[in-house]
Amino acid sequence: MKLIYADNAATTRVSKTALDAMLPYFSEEYGNPSSLYTLGQKAAEAMANARKIVAECIGAEEREIYFTSGGSEADNQAIVTAALLGKRKGKMHLISTTFEHHAVLHTLQRLEKEGFEVTYLDVHKDGVVRLEDVEKAIRPDTALVTIMYANNEIGTIQPIREIGALCRSKGILFHTDAVQAIGHIPVNVKDDNIDMLSLSAHKFHGPKGTGVLYCKRGIMLTNIIEGGAQERGKRGGTENVPGIVGTAAALKESCDHMEENAIRTIALRDRLAAGLSKIPHSVINGSMEHHVPGTLNMCFEGIEGESLLLLLDAKHIAASSGSACTSGSLDPSHVLLAIGLPHEVAHGSLRLSITEENTEEEIDYIIKSVTEVVEYLRSMSPVWDELEKGTIKHVI
Repeated sequence: MKLIYADNAATTRVSKTALDAMLPYFSEEYGNPSSLYTLGQKAAEAMANARKIVAECIGAEEREIYFTSGGSEADNQAIVTAALLGKRKGKMHLISTTFEHHAVLHTLQRLEKEGFEVTYLDVHKDGVVRLEDVEKAIRPDTALVTIMYANNEIGTIQPIREIGALCRSKGILFHTDAVQAIGHIPVNVKDDNIDMLSLSAHKFHGPKGTGVLYCKRGIMLTNIIEGGAQERGKRGGTENVPGIVGTAAALKESCDHMEENAIRTIALRDRLAAGLSKIPHSVINGSMEHHVPGTLNMCFEGIEGESLLLLLDAKHIAASSGSACTSGSLDPSHVLLAIGLPHEVAHGSLRLSITEENTEEEIDYIIKSVTEVVEYLRSMSPVWDELEKGTIKHVI
């Protein structure tokens, strides 16, 4: 049976458009873009064109685009830059949320060890940050607010434009990890009042190992990788020309077809949500009102998420219990704990992330398979038996 792929929040298939754009730069146009001869300059021209395309897609200027190895590197460079700029002015306070990606959380934890103070905002049951909570957390010594555009596990979209406007009015730098948003919902860095933004190509049908850091003109980036003069001296190392070209091609394709793709994906996601919600003692995590098109996160009481994933894999369905970066962990998702789910419920989570490439037949098969697997796991669970007998109370 053909694999049904429903883990696009972890990574996506490289599109034919992106692959075709990349191929010549592996074999024919393989020059180093730092070289002065023609072969190298052809690679440099391809990079310049890619930079222009990416800038146009997010409303930035070409010189504000820096290519990185992915979203994690971009997050690190943005946050460290803002922290060190703040430190020079005696500002050692940073603001974020409890459900950020670990690329953000771990960078903040490292800065805490270096003397910075971080306020982690709660995100409430619906998985959305409140603007008033951000405003209350701001202090005279606040150097940075970093809040993700869309959550990688539950798909909720944050009030980025409003938060950005607040930060701008206070003279505070604002960074957003937009890895799960770019290519799926409209993002414009100028309209959204964003100072720095991170994105990763493999979330919108581009290649793995390539990302982008947008940094508003006038902000002096701190180097994370030292080396040569690449990326205007702010990111050493020979550039991944095929990956950069593929990133631009995939992003343009995604943006050009964003509206039609979103309409189709939302219809499939809603069909999936309606079918799985019929399973007793299940819950959809996060607000579906402010939400990216393709992600659905649910918890099923009385089961373990790892067992659910393995049995779905046996039925040729690729899914996730949360972030791919922590899928090997037995701990419950920090995102689900952040929105107030108890440990025993958070353990039974399932993240399904689809695209316009999925079909109604696949969605119906996922609904049927998840329903069967949940029933099977519950039939063997002593915890479920106690729940049904009333020995312990249902949470969902």
